[in-house]
Amino acid sequence: MTVEERSPAGSMIYRHKETDRPFTPARGDEEAIELITQHVERHIGPVESVFHEIISDLIHLDILYVAPTKEKNYITLVTCGMSSLPMTVPNGAEAFRYAELMICLPADWKMSEKSFEDENNYWPIRCLKMLARLPHEYNTWFYTDHTIPNGDPAEPYSESTKLSGMMITIPSTVESLEEFFTLRASESKEVHFFSLTPLYNDEMNYKLKHGADALLAKLEKAEITQIIDPKRKNTCKRLFGLF
Repeated sequence: MTVEERSPAGSMIYRHKETDRPFTPARGDEEAIELITQHVERHIGPVESVFHEIISDLIHLDILYVAPTKEKNYITLVTCGMSSLPMTVPNGAEAFRYAELMICLPADWKMSEKSFEDENNYWPIRCLKMLARLPHEYNTWFYTDHTIPNGDPAEPYSESTKLSGMMITIPSTVESLEEFFTLRASESKEVHFFSLTPLYNDEMNYKLKHGADALLAKLEKAEITQIIDPKRKNTCKRLFGLF
C-alpha cells in the first residue's frame, strides 16, 4: 500500500507500507538481456562480468559490471531486468514506464564474492537490487529527482558511511547521454537509464524543504560526482538545527 503526501517544496512523498505479497518466481528474457548488454557496451564499455541471480522474485535481475579504464577510472554497475515489467506511472508519464538503474564506484572498490560478505562493500549492490524491485513491489515509479531513504527513519547503509538514501538522477558519467539515456527496445517500449546518487539524511531533508534544484546546486558547488565516496562532504550539514 502507498500513502501520498506533499513535501514543503511541493513534491509528492510516497510512503510504502509492507505487503503480504507472495513470492513470484521470474525468469530472464534472453533477448532483452542481450539488448541491454549491447547498449551498455556501446555507450559505457565492455561488460566484463555479470552478477547473476539464482532465484528471482517478480523480476530476474542481473548486475552488469563494467571495469575501470585509464579514461574512466571507476567501476560502473548497471541493472539488467528492472525493465522487464512496467512501472506504475502517473498520467502523462507513460513514456517512462520502463527503467534500469546504474551506480558508479571507485576503481579500488572490493568486488569479490568474499568481499560482499562485508556490508561495507556490498551496500551499493544491495541498493541497486532493492531499488530495481521497489516500483514493482509497491506499484509505484522512479523518475529523476526522486529520493528514497534507507528505511523510515533513514539509517546509514553500513558502518563505513553515514550516507542513508538515494536520489534518482540523470547519468553524468556517460559521454553520449542523449543516446544512452533512452533505449528503444521495441516499437512500443523505451527503456530509460537513471543513476543512483547517495545522499545524507540532511541532504534529503533539504531537498524536501527547498526542492531538487537547490540540492543539486549544492552538490555541484561542492564538486560531488556520481562516483560513490562513502566519506564525502555532507553539503547540508545542519548548524544549530538550521540548514
